[in-house]
Amino acid sequence: MSLSTDGRVTPVTALAVAVLAGSMSAILVRWSAAPSSVAAFYRVLFTTVLVAPIAVHFHREEFGRLSRRDLAFAALAGIALAVHFASWFESLNYTSVAASVTLVQTQPVFVAIGAGFLLGERITRRTVGGIAVAIGGAAIMSFGDAGQAPLADATALGNALAMVGAITLAGYVLAGRSIRQRVSLFPYVTVVYAACSLTLFALVGAQGHEYVAYPPVEWLLFVTMAVVPGILGHTLINWTLEHVESVVVSVAWLGEPIGSTVLALALLAEVPDAVTLTGGAVVLVGIYVTSRGRDAGT
Repeated sequence: MSLSTDGRVTPVTALAVAVLAGSMSAILVRWSAAPSSVAAFYRVLFTTVLVAPIAVHFHREEFGRLSRRDLAFAALAGIALAVHFASWFESLNYTSVAASVTLVQTQPVFVAIGAGFLLGERITRRTVGGIAVAIGGAAIMSFGDAGQAPLADATALGNALAMVGAITLAGYVLAGRSIRQRVSLFPYVTVVYAACSLTLFALVGAQGHEYVAYPPVEWLLFVTMAVVPGILGHTLINWTLEHVESVVVSVAWLGEPIGSTVLALALLAEVPDAVTLTGGAVVLVGIYVTSRGRDAGT
């Protein structure tokens, strides 16, 4: 694993920053009073606005070399990412931060399943074991956090929405995995974020929400979502994949549920119950085993 690329920033440092920034995402969503789809739309739109100039300036020629197939799969990845954001943001209205963030991080489990069935990759015994453990932990979590969520009687709905977010995030990863082997980071994320923004724009309209009638504090939160979990989290994690083994990134990203839970305790006074914490720990173990099983190939 390389620890330095230019003497100024190391991939390990970047990975730590990305995990910490990603841990803020759920907190920012909770602080926002805007509809979930609106918050998701502006997070992605402002992220697109920030990365597109860099992509055009430094990779202008690469855009012209993108094949129709790559564009189609990048657009598909963007649509999947839009559904991920919409469902996950909405889940935070119904379940606790600890449950929502942990369940949405089960995406490596669904990536492993999808890679096996759609890409013909061999699913190892360790991977199967990890998947089983993660699913068991998710089942345990379904019984937790009664009375802790914003709408406690709908906790099961929130957990289900978080799982939808995990499945669609896995779809985003699978759709874009082969493209990233041929296309640089910024051109790729620009196309993906643009498709994601258009999808969320349509969803906001379909739901009948206002596009611009929000107070200044909401616009500040939208921009912060784009900069912190968007650029410093999501985009930076994509950069680290070029310099750090994927299994290291996958395991390190398990720190996000822990970070989000601690931040929710400190900033939202949200204390997860013992059942949720137990189930969450089991889920994280399952994700870890799944990631290691895919990496080991045994």
